[in-house]
Amino acid sequence: MAAGSRPGAAGGDAGNGFGVEEEAQAGGPGCFVWGQGLLKGSAPRGSPGGVSPLCFTVVHPSDVSVTISSTAEKVVYLVVFHLSFVMFVWSYGKTIFTSPATPSNEFCLSKADKEQYEKEERPESQQEILRRAAKDLPIYTTTASRAIRYCDRCQLIKPDRCHHCSACDICVLKMDHHCPWVNNCVGFSNYKFFLLFLMYSLLYCLFVAATVLQYFIKFWTNELPDTHAKFHVLFLFFVAAMFFISILSLFSYHCWLVGKNRSTIETFRAPTFRNGPDKNGFSLGCSKNLREVFGDEKKYWLLPIFTSLGDGCTFPTRLVIMDPEQLAVSSQNEPAKSSVANQSFPTRPLSESQNRLLAGDCQWVETGPEEENVKSGAKKHIIVSLES
Repeated sequence: MAAGSRPGAAGGDAGNGFGVEEEAQAGGPGCFVWGQGLLKGSAPRGSPGGVSPLCFTVVHPSDVSVTISSTAEKVVYLVVFHLSFVMFVWSYGKTIFTSPATPSNEFCLSKADKEQYEKEERPESQQEILRRAAKDLPIYTTTASRAIRYCDRCQLIKPDRCHHCSACDICVLKMDHHCPWVNNCVGFSNYKFFLLFLMYSLLYCLFVAATVLQYFIKFWTNELPDTHAKFHVLFLFFVAAMFFISILSLFSYHCWLVGKNRSTIETFRAPTFRNGPDKNGFSLGCSKNLREVFGDEKKYWLLPIFTSLGDGCTFPTRLVIMDPEQLAVSSQNEPAKSSVANQSFPTRPLSESQNRLLAGDCQWVETGPEEENVKSGAKKHIIVSLES
């Protein structure tokens, strides 16, 4: 807080342009007083005084005007400010220093498969090697051309929702984007921290803008004292308001992504499942989508502690449309399997955390409405089941 001296204050410093008392009463409480570019350093009686850029003048409370007079208001401001600041720094640090999660070794090709893959020149033969290596892996998505998603840089089969980051030069599990503001990839391992970082920075900017607003209004109504602090108030309000608006749009967008269980990449390029591209393929409902990112225990949701469900390599899919020929498989509660262009899609039991997400859900059959068939116009009965 900036404070000024009493009007007409007299003393040895009256003509030096600082406008402060030469010295203060001994033992009395004091405060920081800003001068014109420098701060006046008062010295005890009998000792030489001097001007120093880093010194301050101690004045009696009767000589200054206090911006906030209520003690309760001061306490509230201090608590809210430091709490939001600490949570902001904590979340920001976790977002920066948490290493991106990478696929486990089971997705890497064996030495023999790798040598054979590198020797093959035909894409069909290479895909046959990849299909054979991926038959026991929990992958349910392919490329748009129905090929196994393989990273030539990392030499591994990409798990679902995994993408290669050109900036980090690694494959990142559930990659959302590479953020230059944190100089790190935002993915499965730090996506919760990134969301909390946005939220606490939003609250931090909102608090600063809200507390400065009354002085910003006084600035325009010429009620603010004619000091250099008024320009600080103007600058602080505009910066806080500007960052608040920009972060609000980004935070709202990622809240929408969490509700839909999508990443930024999946928003622009929908994942391809066995029955075609489906931008909602991983959506389990808003509540379960939220739990997948923040975990089951709500007491840890607002803390930058890793509580996301799953291992980042496998994710429960929303709905799988089965062929009518596979009804026998569906009745035995087995995972759906189909063949598209002679390609097999491996299945694996879901992890414990994913089973919790699907707890209480059972298989169900829905008779779809009449749809026009391109060739015969016949009715279709759509059998839909959850992978479990």
